[in-house]
This record gives sequence, structure tokens and C-alpha cells, in this order.
Amino acid sequence: MEILCFHTVLFFELQRVLYQSELYLLFIYGRDVVRLKSKNILIAEDDVNINNLLKEALEREGYVCRQAFSGTEAILLLEREEPSVILLDLMLPGMTGEQVIAKIRENSDIPVIVLTAKDGMDEKLNLLQNGADDYITKPFNIDEVAARVKIQLRHAGNEKEDEKIKIDGFELDIKTHQIWIEGEELKKLTRQEFEILRLLAQNPKRVFSKEAIFTYAWQEEYMGETKTLDVHISNIRKKIKKITDKEFIRTVWGIGYRFAD
Repeated sequence: MEILCFHTVLFFELQRVLYQSELYLLFIYGRDVVRLKSKNILIAEDDVNINNLLKEALEREGYVCRQAFSGTEAILLLEREEPSVILLDLMLPGMTGEQVIAKIRENSDIPVIVLTAKDGMDEKLNLLQNGADDYITKPFNIDEVAARVKIQLRHAGNEKEDEKIKIDGFELDIKTHQIWIEGEELKKLTRQEFEILRLLAQNPKRVFSKEAIFTYAWQEEYMGETKTLDVHISNIRKKIKKITDKEFIRTVWGIGYRFAD
């Protein structure tokens, strides 16, 4: 009886701590199953350095990461845990990335982002047609990976965001897609211009590379050409300048852009 009471107290204390950290586990008594219900990422990559690099970078973004170094290990983890997003290398030992995707799609719609050295259009289309939600070509920019994870979480409804962002004269309403500068509405913004300001305002202390901003705002692969993004940034600045001389987007030379505080 004392052992049972101890386990009961321990269970509720663990549950309280996990809720406070915005991570909770659903324990199914008598079964070795744990379902993770927050911003959790499974990284399936056999290169230890790349796997650790992804883990460290994504954990800095606030994600909880699990690591697998073979296709077989990834499937075993998936049988016990349900992540929010999977980063999946194709060239895995045990089971290939393609086999892992096929196994996942038997009973799950978890977003899968493929990491691949294959850059041919036929290979990419084949991946998407066979169950991948997105792909990133190696070598990759770590900011681009974070942006693509964020996009998949948003599509899946797992990325919780404040409906309104207010920062010193700047207000953005995600629900209505409206922005106000010092009380005056910033009109005639394109979808990409709104998404650029949204990304920067949601992370006001962070510098984003051009690759990451492009990936987030256009939701497509960055091909190395920066003129399109630079033109959109310039247009945003011109529209803001009609209202105020205050700067809201700051250029960080050699890196990208950040929200100007």
C-alpha cells in the first residue's frame, strides 16, 4: 500500500512539473507507451556530428529533441513516442529513409522533413509524392531548418502563437493580418511582407539569415538569390516611412535582418 501511495504521489508531482514546462506525457498504465504532446522533434540522422548540430540548434529554439542514428532506431522510437515533426536523413543504416517514411505513413500523418544530398527535381518530387512533407538539401543552413520546422508545426496546428504582437509602437494582428505603426494601419502589404514582419517581430532579439527569412515567408526552397527578399524589405521600409521615420527592420551586414528595437 505504501509503495502504491508513493508511486501515486510521484506520478502527480511529475505531471505537475511537466505541465509547468509546457511538456506533458500521457502514460498508459500497463503499456510501454509514451506519447509526447508538445514541440518535440525526432532527428533521424546517422552522422553523429550533423545529428548533434541539429539537436543543439533546435533546442536553442525551445524544442525538445530525440535522436536516432538508424532507420530501425527511428521506428522503435516512433512506436514509443509521437513527435511533432521528424527530420529524416535518407541514407540511414538498418532501414532507409524511404522505408521509414512508408512505415510512418501506414498509420500517421506526422510531418516529415527529409534531409537529402539529392538535389534533382525528379528525386524531390518522388519524395513528396511518397509521403514527405518537405525536404532540405545538404549542405543546409541551420536557420533554414528551423524555419522549415516552424512552418510544418504551424501547418499541423502545433505552433502556438500570440494572436497579437505589440512592441514599442508596432502592433501586429496574426488573425486579421493587420499591422499598425504608431496607431496608423500599415496598408497594402503583400503576404510575404506581412510574413517577414511577423517572423522578425515574433523574435525581436534574433538575427535571421536571408535564407531563413525567405524560406519562412515564401514557404519554398531558398535557391541562393537574395534580390527578391531585398526588394521586399525595401518596400516594407518605404511603406513604414510614409508613417514614421522610426526604423523597424535593421540590417545586420553579412548575416541578414532583425527587428529594430
